[in-house]
Amino acid sequence: MKTKKVLLIDDEPHVLSVIKHFLVKSGYSVETANNGLMALDKVNEVMPDIIVSDIQMPKMSGLEFSQQFRNDFPESETLILIMTSRTERDFREQAGSLENVEFFEKPLSPRKLVIRLNEYFEELECLA
Repeated sequence: MKTKKVLLIDDEPHVLSVIKHFLVKSGYSVETANNGLMALDKVNEVMPDIIVSDIQMPKMSGLEFSQQFRNDFPESETLILIMTSRTERDFREQAGSLENVEFFEKPLSPRKLVIRLNEYFEELECLA
């Protein structure tokens, strides 16, 4: 089984460090970015199997990144998990129009994230 690649995007170094630690310990290969613009550069280098992004970041938010990613790679089935504490209905509706995007409530539990990633990849294997 090949190592699954995760792109982790967050502007808080501590959050990146903690989540990356859990993901690497769970067998994932992890690239990190501090904002959406940096993440777009990373995606052009190595296409991840899954993207985990904070919503509120400088330069380019997680939502803006997700929209740009879907525009740049319309054939990609890469799942995007957006970490957010926002619950406003308009925000959810706007974000909900994006393909293959899920939300993870903050504060984020790294263990729950690993469980969700494992479930996602098991689902993909069942469909193959």
